[in-house]
Amino acid sequence: MQVSKWGNSLAVRLPKALVEELGLKEGDELDVVAARKSTIEVETKEERRRRAIENLASLNWVLPADYKFDRDEANER
Repeated sequence: MQVSKWGNSLAVRLPKALVEELGLKEGDELDVVAARKSTIEVETKEERRRRAIENLASLNWVLPADYKFDRDEANER
């Protein structure tokens, strides 16, 4: 891949084979989750959300039986 100037930033174009392997489509957002010498790791926002939900589910939290979510209370400042 060639690094190109894009405004004040640098950009790369992803080869079609990589796009297909990652299941990407136009408008998807990627986050760089790790960067090491000559290697980067990315994940989509959907992957990040799925991982966060799995992490929360693994905590096995149980809410009290009488718990009721109150949107107004949650948004009080």
